[in-house]
Amino acid sequence: MVGSREVAPQRYRAAPGRYFEDFTVGDVYEHRPGRTITETDNAWFTLLTMNTHPLHFDAEYARHSEFGQPLVNSLLTLSIVTGMTVADVSQHAIANLGWTDIKLTAPVFNGDTIYAESEVLTKRPSASRPTQGVVAVRTRGLKADGSEFMRFERAILVAMRGHGVADRANY
Repeated sequence: MVGSREVAPQRYRAAPGRYFEDFTVGDVYEHRPGRTITETDNAWFTLLTMNTHPLHFDAEYARHSEFGQPLVNSLLTLSIVTGMTVADVSQHAIANLGWTDIKLTAPVFNGDTIYAESEVLTKRPSASRPTQGVVAVRTRGLKADGSEFMRFERAILVAMRGHGVADRANY
């Protein structure tokens, strides 16, 4: 599980991530640390991804919208929330198999601090890959006040213990 492993007597290396065997249906992982979204994060991501909607980077335009201020690009929040889950959910993944049911349930604004949590929905050994399994999670993006702004489901192909890249490399 998430923690460390002994690499020599009295010497430990950080070992984030869960192998297939470490997942239990119904468990919920609270992902930390959180992340405060800045105006720079939002503007750079929006322009880098060629999203030309001024609601994300033009304060005067956004002031006249129903929100009264710029919105954080939802693909930025999806990326950050997914990234927050890696150490707990997909550090030992072979592949993401897909995201489904992505719901944007509330706006996120510059200056909001966000967190994430994931619930294990299902797990099963892979039918075609005997050293791997498929894990499905539901992840929720939460603001600092606990209100949800996003949720989605994700399926991940995860290595079984002893069969991950970290088990084969000096990682």
